[in-house]
Amino acid sequence: MSAPGKEGPRSHRLAARLDRHGRTMIGLTVTCLVLTAATLVASALDMIGPGKGAGAKASTSVLPYRDPGKPVALRVDDLLTRMGPEDKLGQLIQVDRAALTTPDDVASYRIGSIVSGPDSLPADPSAIGWADMYDGIQRTALTTALSIPVIYGTTAVHGHNNVRGATVFPHNIGLGATRDPELVRRVGRATAEELAGTGVDWTFSPCLCVARDDRSGRTYESFGEQPEIPAAMTSIVQGLQGPALNDPAAVLATAKYLGDGAGTTEAELRGIHLPPFQAAISAGAGSVQVSLAGWSPQRAKLVNEVLKGELRFSGFVLADGTGLDKLDGAPGVTGADITAAYNAGIDMIAASGDFRQFVAMLRAEVDGGRITWQRVDDANRRILTKKFELGLFERPLSDRGLTTNIGGAAHRDVAREAVRKSQVLLKNDGKTLPLAKTGGKIFVAGRSADDIGIQSGGWTMSSQGASGPITQGTTILQGIRATVGTGATITYNRDGTGINRTYRAAIAVVGEKPYAGTKGDRKGALALDKDDLRTLDRLRASGVPVVVVLVSGRPLDVTSRLKDWDALVAAWLPGTEGQGVADVLFGDYAPTGKLPMTWMRASAQQPINAGDGKPALFAYGFGLTFPATPAATPTPTPSASRPRPASPTPTPTRPRTPAPPRTTPPSPTPQPNPTTAPTPTEPPAAAARTVEYNPASQR
Repeated sequence: MSAPGKEGPRSHRLAARLDRHGRTMIGLTVTCLVLTAATLVASALDMIGPGKGAGAKASTSVLPYRDPGKPVALRVDDLLTRMGPEDKLGQLIQVDRAALTTPDDVASYRIGSIVSGPDSLPADPSAIGWADMYDGIQRTALTTALSIPVIYGTTAVHGHNNVRGATVFPHNIGLGATRDPELVRRVGRATAEELAGTGVDWTFSPCLCVARDDRSGRTYESFGEQPEIPAAMTSIVQGLQGPALNDPAAVLATAKYLGDGAGTTEAELRGIHLPPFQAAISAGAGSVQVSLAGWSPQRAKLVNEVLKGELRFSGFVLADGTGLDKLDGAPGVTGADITAAYNAGIDMIAASGDFRQFVAMLRAEVDGGRITWQRVDDANRRILTKKFELGLFERPLSDRGLTTNIGGAAHRDVAREAVRKSQVLLKNDGKTLPLAKTGGKIFVAGRSADDIGIQSGGWTMSSQGASGPITQGTTILQGIRATVGTGATITYNRDGTGINRTYRAAIAVVGEKPYAGTKGDRKGALALDKDDLRTLDRLRASGVPVVVVLVSGRPLDVTSRLKDWDALVAAWLPGTEGQGVADVLFGDYAPTGKLPMTWMRASAQQPINAGDGKPALFAYGFGLTFPATPAATPTPTPSASRPRPASPTPTPTRPRTPAPPRTTPPSPTPQPNPTTAPTPTEPPAAAARTVEYNPASQR
């Protein structure tokens, strides 16, 4: 026992020790909390990662699937062992952004892919608005336990065409006319850079359908009517996907639509429609989209037996959910439809309607054993492999360093080159083209002359496109004015009113209004409409040489009117860089485009294709040219009585059989009496392109 009087000091010393101990414990507790918080922050940063353009460092403490230093196959296997049923089924579904009730749906339903359809753009459709939307959805996806990023897709079929201010390239029919796979590769590269600038990982292009009937509203989505051109243009896949999928500006390409347009015979399928897909797979396409139109048990073998079997396609297969209800003949999507699609080898379905109901139906089919978990795992493996290869786990957010390049001069230069190389000169009587850039007056008419929406066509800021200034670019009229400068007077009137014989030439820019898909189908004639015909009649009545620039997504029936025109240029749907059309009209560059489609004599001939024995107005592969240096005299102005040259003699198409896939497109079949000069490879010097106007040259 302690002596009396000692208790007080001892208790004070004990209290002091306890106080010091308490403070020590509090300090240790605070330190632990700080370290824990730091660890959580570090883990969160490791989870979200830097932007797509930044580098990523492997961490020795992360799970195997999160370690970028490990092989992709190992990472996929590790992740699959950690995924629950909801995680796995979610990867098999794509949902349109507009169908989300709340962004939290992405995490709640473990959705594997989000798509911004052409009619579900962000409220701010600028590049910044797109990037902000993408990052917001991706951050939500990363809040799940496994933090599996979504793969975000959009229909970028001729550039990032749903972003205001992006570069819009010619539609595929025009690119097919260029016969230039290297140019098309550069178009793909520029498109990928603009997509990556908004975060988007995946584009539903290129369309490799072989268009065989110009009455289809999807004709312009095709590179050509023979498999040789689409097969050669799969170079765009290499441009889109870059040197490797983990390249900061790489996006996943989609070869579409497998089976679309195919006939009932396997010979037709293999001889005409399959070769471009073989070429796309050889080029490394990461995904394939199938057409469910006309689906049957015989057609179902396209995916498992042909695509994944014979062609050894290792990517994943997408289908559009709107086609599912056609599988069993019953209205609406049923469980049987879902089972038929996934068991046929489709790995991801873009759910239409209520995606929640689709998720429930898919789960019921799996739980009922009609779709095996082995099939679910196979689809997951294919999808997750591409997500890892794209670097989405390390760099899930948009690279704002690329955002500033969207719509930039370098990309627009590529588009302008594509426009001028796509121009096909079909008629040039009296050497009307090229037009001189100096002297006198030129009259421009037609509703398509000064309309960025019309010249861009469908799939531009919406699925159907629209007339008017829907995005930024240079109209054909603006290109003409810029080319001529102060050298000549340009007068524009939409309907041709005001033209007279004081003008040395008239340029009529006419054609089709924007459309897409079945809304552009035509059952009857493929003629110009009444407004365009009235405009052309006014120009013709003036006695002035008439140059017709046809802005359309397909050949149109012009035979009865061709005799009234001195020159005819097929400009297709050039996109935002109308200056490329003027480059050819005024001779800065020679026309080099060749027809990717057979041009009909009459609408009643449809479908018409090379080798079918039907006499064409202009054969597949046809295209005139002229020297890039303008003639020494300006375009003549005729008197009212000037005789008009006869229209060219239609040339029958030489029979041919479909060609196998080629690495380069073939030279076009020579046509008789071309009256052309060699095509120069470089534009002439500016001084050589100046021609003085001499009134004495009128005739």
